[in-house]
Amino acid sequence: MKKFREEFKEFAFKGNVVDMAVGVVIGGAFGKIVTSIVNDLIMPIIGFITSGVNFSDLKYVISPAVMDGDTVIQAENAIAYGAFIQNVLDFFIIAMSIFIVIKLMTKARRKAEEEPAPEPEPEEPPQDIQLLTEIRDLLKK
Repeated sequence: MKKFREEFKEFAFKGNVVDMAVGVVIGGAFGKIVTSIVNDLIMPIIGFITSGVNFSDLKYVISPAVMDGDTVIQAENAIAYGAFIQNVLDFFIIAMSIFIVIKLMTKARRKAEEEPAPEPEPEEPPQDIQLLTEIRDLLKK
């Protein structure tokens, strides 16, 4: 049991797992933002263009609800294709956003790789090489 606990501890606290957990949390928050953009900004515009159609209300009713006054005896059975359309739109917006972010990161990385590194200052040669260079220069004169 101790070995299992040690293996789990090693796995759970590796840098990659923690980084992945942070990514999942940020991704969840990003998903909420995109859902809000779709539901609150894009879909009303599309609804206006399509004469007030609310996509989340679009459905094909297979069997209507059975009611007894205000009480629902049997719930409606329907295919909610409007919710599907909205989820597909969410997916495309998230995919486009991620594509743009990755493209910008790749472009920045390429630009950083293309910049030449500053050349290091030449090291001073050893003393015997300096002495030989001085002798050579004196002999040339």
